[in-house]
Amino acid sequence: MSRSNKAVLTFLIVLLAVSLMVTGCGGSDTGGQADDKVLKVGVNLPLTGPSARTGEEFQKAVMLAFEEIDYKIGDYTVELVWINDQSDPQVATSAYEQAVQKDGIEVSMLGWNSSTTVAIMEPVAKYKIPHIFTCGATNLVDEKWNSDDKYKYYTVKGWAVPESLSAAYLDAINEFIDNGLWEPRNKKIFFISEDTDWGRTFSTKVGEMFAADGWTIVGDESVKPGDTDLYPVLTKIKNSDACIFGGTFYNVPSQSALIKQSRELNINAVTIVDALNSTSEWYELVGDTSNFVLDSAPQYRDTETAKEFIANYEEKYGFVPSTTAGGLQYDYSRYFIQIMNECLEANGKLDSETIFQFVKDNLWTGNIKFTDGVVMESYEYNEESLPDPVVGEGKFVFPIIQWFDGEMNVIWPSTQKTMDFQVPDYAK
Repeated sequence: MSRSNKAVLTFLIVLLAVSLMVTGCGGSDTGGQADDKVLKVGVNLPLTGPSARTGEEFQKAVMLAFEEIDYKIGDYTVELVWINDQSDPQVATSAYEQAVQKDGIEVSMLGWNSSTTVAIMEPVAKYKIPHIFTCGATNLVDEKWNSDDKYKYYTVKGWAVPESLSAAYLDAINEFIDNGLWEPRNKKIFFISEDTDWGRTFSTKVGEMFAADGWTIVGDESVKPGDTDLYPVLTKIKNSDACIFGGTFYNVPSQSALIKQSRELNINAVTIVDALNSTSEWYELVGDTSNFVLDSAPQYRDTETAKEFIANYEEKYGFVPSTTAGGLQYDYSRYFIQIMNECLEANGKLDSETIFQFVKDNLWTGNIKFTDGVVMESYEYNEESLPDPVVGEGKFVFPIIQWFDGEMNVIWPSTQKTMDFQVPDYAK
């Protein structure tokens, strides 16, 4: 190549490089340009593993909330970093570490399983990344949160401990008996739940309440999430002569097996399957064998915001979202957005340190509430409730419902009741 040709080639290379630099540095209001501020938000959820179906519904609700603001909070572009915990504590810890070290998240939110929630409290504390609104509700989170100030970076939970919500089962059953709606043949109850932190806590805490009220706990069994051969433990339940059995299940195949196989064995007991509606597709697998089953489940509010959310979700994804995997996650995503907007307005920037301090000063003290939810009337916190949300009527509360043909029917409390408790013939 001649010297002149080399000079021309060198000139063209330099010109191209300068052109790329000018293009890359040019200002724009469009998200993703180089001059934009970016807030990287970790979202903890199970996208694969035994709770993958729940995680999928969960993810869609989160995306819908951020699409509504065009992924913008003030002059920041939000980048969501999906932390797939696979419902496995070890995987969760590793995935969270990667989200911090590789993806550079400044804040994180949400979460589904209690076991993975407890696990990622460690990297959250290690890296001082504020985490907001996990649905992992086990008492172990509260105990750890109160044990050391470093765990306060796991700022607040989005779900109350089991005894705060599930005490409603005992209250409801006592009311049914007092009102003459049911005359149980005995006061025996058998607990069966998923072998998770939440499942074990549910059985233990609710069991303590029933025992204190004069019931006899005739069994307490745990099954691995995803297990579908439940005949051995269901045979134990049948032989125990319990007039109530059940517990909490978030895995749809296990839910289906529990209900269908109990009917095959003709277990003569009122059935509780807590969290039966954790995904929208559960009825496709369980069908009308779920009739008469008791559950504790939030309801969509009768508001334009709720109706619009359901319609938009169904139009985009083809199904109506469940209140727990869809509605609550949508609400908490919008609550998160509200907090970030107010933090930015107050401090002029969004980073881990600023967000954590703002949450301590405002969310923990009850100064920031969210009252435009599609599920709960008001989401709020105070010093007495921390790290849990405030529980009570008009706040975070789950009514007791009875399922018929895939539809929720509120049977307790009386202020929300849509029908009376129906006793199946096999439990009379």
